[in-house]
Amino acid sequence: MVMILTAVGIVVAAFVGFNIGGSSTGVAFGPAVGSRLVRKTTAGALFVGFAFLGAWTVGRNVIETMSSSIVPAIQFTPVASIIVLFFTGASLLISNLYGVPASTSMTAVGAIVGLGLATGTLNQALMFVIVSAWIVSPLVCLTLGVVIGRYVYPYLDRYVAFTTFNLQFIQFDRSSTVPRPFINPNASPQDVVGSLLVVLIGCYMAFSAGASNAANAVAPLVGPGGSLTVNQGVLLAVGAFALGSFTIARRTLETVGDDITELPILASLIVSVIGGTVITALSSFGIPASLAVSTTSTIIGLGWGRASRISTLAELVTPTPDRPDVAVSTGALVTSRAEDAPAGPTIGDVARGEESAEKPDETPNIPDIGAEGPADIDQRSLFDPAAAKRIVTMWVLTPSLAIIGSYPVFAFLL
Repeated sequence: MVMILTAVGIVVAAFVGFNIGGSSTGVAFGPAVGSRLVRKTTAGALFVGFAFLGAWTVGRNVIETMSSSIVPAIQFTPVASIIVLFFTGASLLISNLYGVPASTSMTAVGAIVGLGLATGTLNQALMFVIVSAWIVSPLVCLTLGVVIGRYVYPYLDRYVAFTTFNLQFIQFDRSSTVPRPFINPNASPQDVVGSLLVVLIGCYMAFSAGASNAANAVAPLVGPGGSLTVNQGVLLAVGAFALGSFTIARRTLETVGDDITELPILASLIVSVIGGTVITALSSFGIPASLAVSTTSTIIGLGWGRASRISTLAELVTPTPDRPDVAVSTGALVTSRAEDAPAGPTIGDVARGEESAEKPDETPNIPDIGAEGPADIDQRSLFDPAAAKRIVTMWVLTPSLAIIGSYPVFAFLL
């Protein structure tokens, strides 16, 4: 019976890792694939390689925390491990049904908390640290996004260009026996630098995803009470990531999700750097945290910061009657000038086969904050309070449901 339960646990863990690999590959390499810098197969291979590097180095700290520090490792019996993994997988289902990037890490920890509460073995001091990190890290990402969007983004957008190519960035000359690679002849030196940056940041995101997500798939199975060593757990998680990366990720790489695809490529890179850095830092301390929460917080902050450039700080607090095109309050931000602004190429433009707005031949002047002039964004990048409330609600709801669901199971059925 123990062997059967262990096998079931491994299958469930592989299923969780399969879903994580499928979704995370799209987030990490969507910009690169959408811009035709790398092919889907190449993106999958890069994701698996760097996710393995992140899981093998930084990720084992998170695995140790979730497998033995929140509750003693001895509590993870084969049945308890399956239950925890079940609620982790359920979080992916809930997030997909509601179209919200809910946190697998937070939900997995929530299921473990239910186990700890039911058995009286919860490490409350550690949970205080983890919950504090969950509150602070999104606020840090949100703040950085606002500051960069309001004060830095227009200047980066002015000088940094990303081209979407009709053909792949790397071509192959197959006239000889051995194919010889060469760079797309339509690429300028600026394109080459920008393209390499897009791919490198995708690799960095894959590293962060491996560091933070390996534990979500295998932590309950690792340790003295489990059936796998840490090294075996990492290999199982990354193997499941790979299966998802080369199968269901092909679809997520095409669409990347409705919200993400409408981000200009430059904005998506900023989001990746901020979100990935915060999660890598937390993972290095063994704190399980959500890459989805960090990146989404950055998206919200960056969009609001860019939209708020049309008004001064004083006008953000109190809209003035002589500025009818600006209305900023706790509930809305509206601009009538957004449709006049050329947008940078987005991943969605390429996925739908649409032509992205072209930049003018001459570099335009950037209007001062609060000054009249063309906005630097289009309507798709405005801050949406309703969507933000829905996202934050799901972030709180999914781990709460995991605790509420797992506690009675562990308390009364085991």
